[in-house]
Amino acid sequence: MKTFVMYLCLAAAPLILAAAVRPADAQQADQDASATAPQESDPVAQHANEGQIPASGEATTEETKFFSGLIVQENGEVVLQDPVTKVTHKLDDTAKAKQFMGKRVKVTGKLDKDSNTIRVESIEVLS
Repeated sequence: MKTFVMYLCLAAAPLILAAAVRPADAQQADQDASATAPQESDPVAQHANEGQIPASGEATTEETKFFSGLIVQENGEVVLQDPVTKVTHKLDDTAKAKQFMGKRVKVTGKLDKDSNTIRVESIEVLS
């Protein structure tokens, strides 16, 4: 009988150990899955990502980004001003930007972090 109990304990030990370790593995897997899960196509979430300044050490974003806001004149310069976040970016193509003065627009371009200037590729009016 003692032998039977000993075998039973030895057989159950790996199961108990696996059950004790498994919740930590499952939690880690959930965190990993949420970090790599594709983001939803949510316009509000996309707007939050627009216009983010690149990480330190990067003078210019490598990829083209979208920035939205109002084209206004500030201190004699034509700038893109986001009324929600209160962030203002200079625009390198003032001739192109002047035709959108006072309008809510989407600017496509690359941000030069050092000068806070968007290298404008295109500008389009948002409705």
